[in-house]
This record gives sequence, C-alpha cells and structure tokens, in this order.
Amino acid sequence: MNKQTEDERTLYEAHPSMFRNRPVEFVFTAILCLVVVGIIMMFFWWLKSIGTTLTVTNKRTRLRRGILSKSITEVWHSDVRNVQLEQSFFQRIFGVGMIGISSAGQSGMEISVSGIPDPERVKQLIDERRS
Repeated sequence: MNKQTEDERTLYEAHPSMFRNRPVEFVFTAILCLVVVGIIMMFFWWLKSIGTTLTVTNKRTRLRRGILSKSITEVWHSDVRNVQLEQSFFQRIFGVGMIGISSAGQSGMEISVSGIPDPERVKQLIDERRS
C-alpha cells in the first residue's frame, strides 16, 4: 500500500469474495477440482481475487489490481460525483456487491469492482466524506 499522509486513515480494506460473489461458479469449480482443470481454475480465480484490493481512507478510495503487474486507480472523496452500488439477489443474501465510483473529471466509472463485502458500508463511508 502507498504511504499515507499523517492525517490519512484507512477506514475499509477488502478483496473481492470468491464464494459469496459467485456461489454457483465456486461450487462448480470446486467440483472440477476432482480433476486437475478445477484446481487450475480455482488457483487463477484466487490470484485475481487476492490481487484486487479496494481501500477507502478518510480522503480517497483506491482500487489496486495485480500481483506481478500493478494498476492503481484513486479517486479523492472531494472529487466524487457518483457512487453506484449494485447487488444481485444472491449477492444481497451473501452480503457482497459491486461498487462503482466516478469523479467530476471523468465521464465513466473510474473505480468498479464486484464482490466487495458489505458494499453499503463502503458507499456510506464515501458519501460521508464527499464535499
């Protein structure tokens, strides 16, 4: 994680959930683990999940993707124009969802990540810090 300024605090940090975000696909892949192809699929899915981190501080929201390569997108809370939360029926049951954030400087979503635990809390944290 990047160095934070002295007055910047991390309020939330999470990786997308594998099972809770896609329970049917997870069970199917787990069954395929009886043959080698399922183990390979599960491993790459796990790498993708562990390599994606959403961090909300009191000043900005950061999405970091990648393990070997790296991509970081940050949106300062003072620049947030829109916070989007989407949850399918199963995502609501399992307490995960998609968070999308756009700023005044861009036309589309700058940060969009699915499978984030407790997305309503994430939206609330961002909304409380928008100016």
